[in-house]
Amino acid sequence: MAHPLKTADNGIATREYQSEQANLGTDLGVAVAIPCYDEATTIAKVVRDFKAALPQASIHVFDNNSTDNSADLAREAGALVHPVRKQGKGYVLRSIFDTIVADAVVVVDADDTYFAEQVHQLLKPILSGEADMVVGNRLQHAANSLRPLHHLGNRLIVAGINRMFGTNYEDILSGYRAFSRHFVKVVPLLTRGFEIETELTLQALETELVTIEIPISYRNRPAGSKSKLRSFRDGYRILLTAVILLRDHHPLRLFGFMSIVCLLIVLIAGLMRLLVYLGIPSLPTSLLTGILLLFTPLGFLALGFGLSLNAINTRFREMNQILRRINRTNV
Repeated sequence: MAHPLKTADNGIATREYQSEQANLGTDLGVAVAIPCYDEATTIAKVVRDFKAALPQASIHVFDNNSTDNSADLAREAGALVHPVRKQGKGYVLRSIFDTIVADAVVVVDADDTYFAEQVHQLLKPILSGEADMVVGNRLQHAANSLRPLHHLGNRLIVAGINRMFGTNYEDILSGYRAFSRHFVKVVPLLTRGFEIETELTLQALETELVTIEIPISYRNRPAGSKSKLRSFRDGYRILLTAVILLRDHHPLRLFGFMSIVCLLIVLIAGLMRLLVYLGIPSLPTSLLTGILLLFTPLGFLALGFGLSLNAINTRFREMNQILRRINRTNV
């Protein structure tokens, strides 16, 4: 099933529109959650900017064992500070979802690379019921503000995930998002680090929630602020997370691919055995025989795993649909 992904056009909100959305924030309950780890250079400004953009929203800073005075600065700027003891952005997002109850939850990085005044563009589809998650897409208008290695890595990761899941995402790693109350309630989070953004997007896909990407502006970190992202380590973990989610939610796609690879190896080895039989030099017969004996059962075993796990997943999806209907009836 194709993911219900939508893309919206960019544009700076007018003062009238901002005022209207601020009023919506008052009535419906909007909360801003800011994950924070050693962001003393920027955290106070980020809190003040969002208090100005959403005067009636509650501002929460989730401090993840900062070794500087980030928590104190956030508190002085007017935020509610929540300590998160387990280290990692995934644990922080899990704490945000477990703690905050609101009709719309905005999550934004504490590094002052995102513009608070654009929060209304992210909130509008949530508050109007058009989407369950809105992602700020940095790559259409702000690619030059990303470090070249991060921009390239983002593109490669997104291309790989789109290929695996049949989607058309553009910026799967954005740290500026808005969520509906329903999203926060039903989406499970299991990962620990920066791969959490990937999990958020793919879990939304599997729970059939609507995701919209909206182009936003993006700026460089200010002087004195250092990124916590480690390009190669975190990139590897992000792709590994995508493969694990593919295994869990689309096992036939993963194990079917493995089966095809194994059977192609068997086919090539069989053709080379035929060449040896015809007297044409090739690999040693003993090696080719070993390949045939190893990869033939592996190919069929992978296919069997894929078919079995896919049948189990189908039954679980059917049960989830029935439970959702029962819950709607009981409301």
